[in-house]
Order: sequence, then structure tokens, then C-alpha cells
Amino acid sequence: MPRKTDARDRAIATAERLFRIQGYTATGLNQIIQESGSPKGSFYFHFPRGKAQLAEEAIDHYVARRIAVLRDISANTAGDALNFVHRLFGTFAAEMVASDFQYGCLMQNLANELPALDAELTKRVARGFVDSTEIVAEHFRGCGFASARASSTAAALVAAVEGARTIARLERTPAIFKALADVSVQGWAARKG
Repeated sequence: MPRKTDARDRAIATAERLFRIQGYTATGLNQIIQESGSPKGSFYFHFPRGKAQLAEEAIDHYVARRIAVLRDISANTAGDALNFVHRLFGTFAAEMVASDFQYGCLMQNLANELPALDAELTKRVARGFVDSTEIVAEHFRGCGFASARASSTAAALVAAVEGARTIARLERTPAIFKALADVSVQGWAARKG
């Protein structure tokens, strides 16, 4: 009976980490294999199409985790749009701090590089953004937002989170996340007033 190893999972986790820190193009297969501790033969057994297949798996893993985080935030702030926004920005700020401002968004990093490199990976990344944005829109619809407003608010928030990650990495501070949460709250307060 063949021995079961975690080489595949280690390779995916390593690729995800490296793609988030340094991007797709700057991350070589040899670096992934070395840092994951996966034997080269095992790597190609699990990923016969090489780096592109590994990127697909890393995207799927990342998107599934991101959606789980968004669903958790939504469940813990049901019916409360403002608390949802604060928790959303707070969660991503905490992740930036925990990574010492090294981790960007995997999807954002790949979206900046892939259109010229790989159409299939680009579609997968785009789908990840669509699915994530829909979770946010779903929360706002549950807070009583009209469908169009929920969708546009969700798209704006997802874009704001992605931009905030870039600024937080550059400035090495999570302050931008708080600023965005405050501006969102002020904007909604002004609409009511």
C-alpha cells in the first residue's frame, strides 16, 4: 500500500504563501519545491501540468478560505451592515499585521500579472473576486439593501479592501483599514441624515 504524505498540501500552502508575498512570475518551481520540502518526483506526480496547475490549486484553496472568512463575519453580524464593514476591515487589517505586512491578496497579486500569461488562471482569479463579492452583497441584501445597492456597495468594499492591502504593505501600518471603515460609516450616516 502506498505511503500517504502531505507533500501536495505543503506545496499548495507554500505556493500560496510565496505568490502572496512575491507574485507568480517571481516565484519559481524550484523555490516552491525547496521551501515545501516536497520531493521533485512527488511534485510532478501531484501537479503534472506544473506551476499553472499548482496556481489553480492555490487559488481554489485561497478563495475557499476567503469565502469562509466572509461568511463567518456575515454570520456574526447578521442584519448589521455597519458592524459587518468594521469587522471586514478589522479582519483584513489583523491579517496584514500578523503577516508583518508581507501578505498581499493572492488574487490581486495574480490579477496584476496573469492576463498576459495565462487566460485560464485569469478566469479563475476573476471568479474568486465575483464569488467573494457576492458573499458581501448577500450580507447587505440581508441588511435590507436593495439588490443594486447591495451589489455596488459590495463591489466598492472589495475594491477598497484590495487597495487597502497595497497601501498597508507599503506603509507598514493597518491605519488605512480603519480610515476606510470610518469613511463607510460616515457615508451611511450622511445618507440617513
